[in-house]
Amino acid sequence: MNSPNQPLPTFDEVLLCTPQTTAEQVGLFLRRCFIPCSGGEKIYTMLYADELSYDVSCRAEDLFQHLQHYNSTYRLIILCNCEREHSYIPSVFSQYKVHMIPQRPLAEIQRYLQHHYRVAQPSSSAASVFKDNMCVGIVSSKRAGVGK
Repeated sequence: MNSPNQPLPTFDEVLLCTPQTTAEQVGLFLRRCFIPCSGGEKIYTMLYADELSYDVSCRAEDLFQHLQHYNSTYRLIILCNCEREHSYIPSVFSQYKVHMIPQRPLAEIQRYLQHHYRVAQPSSSAASVFKDNMCVGIVSSKRAGVGK
């Protein structure tokens, strides 16, 4: 986010973990992370890795240790909820832990995201539904189940 021209992460650079994430999904992600790519250096990110089941976490750690011997120039970020820091993945990688607080002001982050998510030529697309011709939006309600 140092420049508005820097691209957002691509679909293959991010793994959003849930309790239902399988060991196969994590394994494929880690293999992509450790295979050197020719199109520049990507930064791979596992989001909410603390939500992985114990079995999947153990298998992910084993695969990580195995793949690490083949490539030492990987770029991997593992983001976890600080309230779940005692779950398996945060505990295993605790020696590398860095407490992060966003360093950019919220307005600057919002401008960066607007730059990437604005539809250039508004047409009769779904983007016209969202404010300022954005192709993404968040719909929320304080009341559950009211047809969002």
